[in-house]
Amino acid sequence: MAKVTEKVADKAKKTVSKAKTAVKSAAKKTAKKSGKDKVVLAYSGGLDTTVIIPWLKENYDYDVIAVCIDVGQGDNWKAIKNRALKTGASACYVVDARQEYIEEYIWPALKANAIYEDEYLLGTSTARPLIGKILVEYARQEGAVAICHGATGKGNDQVRFELAIKAFAPDLKCIAAWRDDKWNMDSREAEIKYLEDRGLEVPMKKDQSYSRDENIWHLSHEGLELEKTENEPNYKHMLKNTIVPEEAPANGEYVKIEFEKGIPVAVNGKKMDALKLLTELNKIGGRNGIGLVDICENRCVGMKSRGVYETPGGAILYAAHRMMNHLTLDRDTYHYKQQLSIKIGELIYDGKVFTTLYDSLMAFVDKSEETCTGWVKLKLIKGAIRGAGSGSKYSLYNESIASFTTGDLYNHKDAEGFITLFGLPLRVRAMMEQSVGEGQAVLKSKKLKKRPTE
Repeated sequence: MAKVTEKVADKAKKTVSKAKTAVKSAAKKTAKKSGKDKVVLAYSGGLDTTVIIPWLKENYDYDVIAVCIDVGQGDNWKAIKNRALKTGASACYVVDARQEYIEEYIWPALKANAIYEDEYLLGTSTARPLIGKILVEYARQEGAVAICHGATGKGNDQVRFELAIKAFAPDLKCIAAWRDDKWNMDSREAEIKYLEDRGLEVPMKKDQSYSRDENIWHLSHEGLELEKTENEPNYKHMLKNTIVPEEAPANGEYVKIEFEKGIPVAVNGKKMDALKLLTELNKIGGRNGIGLVDICENRCVGMKSRGVYETPGGAILYAAHRMMNHLTLDRDTYHYKQQLSIKIGELIYDGKVFTTLYDSLMAFVDKSEETCTGWVKLKLIKGAIRGAGSGSKYSLYNESIASFTTGDLYNHKDAEGFITLFGLPLRVRAMMEQSVGEGQAVLKSKKLKKRPTE
């Protein structure tokens, strides 16, 4: 057994070695102009990643290939691309991954009813694996020898990015600037000075200091008053996509969602592609104060962090999808899916999307969603979501059975035999307790209280 393990390990080492050799060879071919190795940088256009461009050039002497991945941030990508090039990037690519993000990462999480720690709808978590995968794709295309990201050493994103990179390219070097020995900046002020000393643009809005992550699914907020759990969030100052619930219209509004095999396909009778559908629901939810979450969550790196999330369209879809599952899934399947939903949420949160376990659990989800076709109507009112009806040709609700009227499919007397058998273990245990004079079933049981008789 030990010899077999050694052979497998040796084979794996040789495979990685060959891959590294191939990457270096490709890098030499594609970097002829400068003669330098290339690094692909996950570039957002923000302060951290803008600083990283000259930092990489100075400390590693790389050609920096900036890759911007649009998952719905709403940024000015033309300006961001120009900033990357002016700051020293050899090239900058902008990828519109919004549709791919929704269809291949958000919809699976929705179908699984995946939620982290009861409330977080996995906005940042679902996007990071896709970003990591796209970085690898560009690294391969450019013949790069390394991938760099700007995630800090305290956050979840470093884990999510690097797990995605390891899953597709174990041979590539991964540079996490904030963890690097050559990185000597420990504050925004230090980063700003670094750029100013080099005569480079400082991309920072000084009037808004929340740490944010935004995409088509959500907007997260951390920092400022949120760093003390005793403080109430300053929603009026903070929110961008959602109105404060107290200020939402008093009458609210109805919204109708149609599903096909667990995937939302129409809003209020209009068929839409994934991007248009989610954009429309974000508007509807936002103006009704839907989808606000204030949570102190457990990061995968071991600490707790507090964040406020705006997920207006997502909250609507999760509520509607659960109603569809309530209508079309049998008891055993739904209850088992509830257990898997927790695990799938953990896997997504931890960045373990490109794993055998995730694929296996999603195979179960896909099977369970085969009959999740129909419609759900919701009432949205001042931050709350209420069911207002649902229907499906696959509905397992049968009015003739559920009605209080005795029908052919269900006779009230049938319940007597069922209860006898269902409660048999309790009855046998109680009989035993009475025979030995111990337990809750004895005549003068301490668990039975004396009640007033007048």
